[in-house]
Amino acid sequence: MSRAWIPPILVAAVAAALVAFLGATITDLDGWYRTLEQPAWAPPGYMYGMAWTAIYALVALAAVTAWRNTPTTQASDMLIGLFALNGFLNILWSLLFFRAQRPDWALIELIALWISIAVLIAVCGRYSKIAALLLLPYLAWVTFAGALNWEVVQLNTPFG
Repeated sequence: MSRAWIPPILVAAVAAALVAFLGATITDLDGWYRTLEQPAWAPPGYMYGMAWTAIYALVALAAVTAWRNTPTTQASDMLIGLFALNGFLNILWSLLFFRAQRPDWALIELIALWISIAVLIAVCGRYSKIAALLLLPYLAWVTFAGALNWEVVQLNTPFG
């Protein structure tokens, strides 16, 4: 690997760590969350941290791989913007679900998050098929999270 890969890897790693840190800071699994009825198929709590750690690593790797293959500054700027938007939507979901205690609003926002991942897959795929494939577990996890979020809303409505 050439040294030219080092700065983008560091930037992507810091960005992924920042999104993960902010999301984790917002996420409160005590108190209110423990009162929510969960579906029987909800995974144990420790699985979330493991899944998100792997996903953030894959997202960072996908970002670097796609970015290194963009043909123009305009394309790379657009790609960075899409990843930034996705990071914002990721954090916003945690804010709505855990801090605002509104799983119903989070479920609506999750649609935007899911679409942003699908767009990232499509755009990254223009520059690197590997980058697009690296994002598939993220899409799968958010799809699963959406089903779980839906069930939490169904089992615990009304909110607010």
